[in-house]
Amino acid sequence: MSRAEMQALGWKELDVLLVNGDAYVDHPAFGPVLLGRWLVAHGFRVGIVAQPRWQSPDDLLVMGRPRLFVGVSAGALDSMLAHYTAFRKKRHDDAYTPGGKAGARPNRACLVYANLARQAFPGLPVILGGIEASLRRTTHYDFWTDSLRRSILLDAKADLLIYGMGELAMLECARRLAEGKSLHGIDGTAWLAKVDENNVPVDLPEEWLDLPRMQLPSHEAVQAEATELLRLTQMLEQQVHRQNAWAQQMVGDRALVLAPPARPLTTEEMDKIYALPYARAAHPRYREPIPADGMLRTSITSHRGCGGGCSFCSLALHQGRRISSRSQESILAEARKLVAQSRRGQVAISDVGGPTANMWQAHCALDDATSAKAEPGARPSSRCRRSSSCCYPTVCKSFITPQMQHVGLLREVAALPGVRQVRVASGVRADLALNDPEALAAYTGEFTGGQLKVAPEHCAARVLDLMRKPGMEVFEAFLQSFVEQSRLAGREQYVVPYMMSAFPGCTDEDMHELARWLQERHWSPQQTQCFIPTPGSIATAMYYCGRNEDGEEIYVARSDADRLRQHRILMPDFGRMPERGGHADAEDAGEGHHREPRRENTTERWRDERRSADGLAPRHEGRR
Repeated sequence: MSRAEMQALGWKELDVLLVNGDAYVDHPAFGPVLLGRWLVAHGFRVGIVAQPRWQSPDDLLVMGRPRLFVGVSAGALDSMLAHYTAFRKKRHDDAYTPGGKAGARPNRACLVYANLARQAFPGLPVILGGIEASLRRTTHYDFWTDSLRRSILLDAKADLLIYGMGELAMLECARRLAEGKSLHGIDGTAWLAKVDENNVPVDLPEEWLDLPRMQLPSHEAVQAEATELLRLTQMLEQQVHRQNAWAQQMVGDRALVLAPPARPLTTEEMDKIYALPYARAAHPRYREPIPADGMLRTSITSHRGCGGGCSFCSLALHQGRRISSRSQESILAEARKLVAQSRRGQVAISDVGGPTANMWQAHCALDDATSAKAEPGARPSSRCRRSSSCCYPTVCKSFITPQMQHVGLLREVAALPGVRQVRVASGVRADLALNDPEALAAYTGEFTGGQLKVAPEHCAARVLDLMRKPGMEVFEAFLQSFVEQSRLAGREQYVVPYMMSAFPGCTDEDMHELARWLQERHWSPQQTQCFIPTPGSIATAMYYCGRNEDGEEIYVARSDADRLRQHRILMPDFGRMPERGGHADAEDAGEGHHREPRRENTTERWRDERRSADGLAPRHEGRR
């Protein structure tokens, strides 16, 4: 991060400069840091400028001009989502900033940082990446201005955009630039191209001639007809899942070219990435703690990707539905490092999981049948025709989830010397857990830690269909099993149900149905989020065009007043309570409570404060 650190490493110049909207925490959960470590492991010299001031390019100049390119990321969140709540109120904190203070990054950070990079280093390639760029790679709806925006690549005037997780694409970019080659044609990237008289992009890679091409609705077509945004998003889902097609979208007289997605990482590659020498701590220049550092320091990522395909989630468009898993040996080695780095020689591991904990080592049998004949490192190809989800409307029979292997992994981690406990804080998917009662019993009795996150989201069947979620009979069966297993284990435990209001297609009557369902169980949930139409999701496209995936008209709570009314059906006092702890975004905070609030007990409060300091939930929260 400084000239002095470069000199200590014996570097006279950088090869790559990464500009990041988050503070620098040297942990693999932070994307730019992981990519930087990955590039260094392959012989490239990398510097990081974290949360630069945006009034001038001075902060980007501290380590000099990099030799190859500048990589730009807004951070772990879209910068607009990091700044504003579901009701467009300014957030008062930022978990990725020292002291948790808001305001350390600009709105639309990718655009601002790309402009700074061009000012600082004229003529140097600028490459966008991260979640903000990835999900805004084509025409998208922007909730904060209530308008369509074209690809972020055009507005940022960058040379290339990397979508998805980025390790393979970023490394190939560095290698090509080092050899003086073109950046065009790298899997998992997008760029702007001129077109010939048939609107075919010029200078396409020759190897693409045999690949299918997807012609996405043009930016102008989406502007003219709202339902085209839904078709565009569905096509992007298909491209990411099929992985063998390139796509183009016309924007005026130019083509936005999307290369086929980068293939999923192999287990060997995942192991190498997570074995890199991360300090697992914030950079020593910081004088205030970074909240995200504390939350993630004792967590272990076991896999990435999600077969769920929920319509409100962007994971399938960013990480993909195919699961990339680390080996058991790799995860055990990381757990041993956590023990070695702890001050007391003991550690409570807060999570061993991913987007959904019980999808570790999950795979598609159809992929298995074709990959056996493919060359190593080839793009996945299968006979799968489920374009949206491996779990909806039912769990696909070809989606193999060896959950008892995951339980075995957790038990191996828990048995390591110095490991006090192991939890699955990332939560489990109920429909998958029900398919393996033995695994569900283990998750409940051994690795829950008092509370387990589950996301039924709603109870109205029509709304659940729009969400691509299973019916409530699945959650009810899961809940019954959870209660029985908790009793058998002799433990008082509870679930933390995640609920959502104002989803596209959800009416006030649907919200009242959910409220009645909760009241019958004496639940008073506070873990309730009002739907936010973030770029790239199917639900956002439904919100924009007012139609479901079959093209039928649906009701949309579009105004803030409509959205607030639905939210208050579950949380009557929302927006009327005084702010606590500097938080104005209560729709994103809190836990589900199953009993009436009790009078405060000072001894219990002290115990809760101690548990909070240890990374544990207060004993009374979300009690069942």
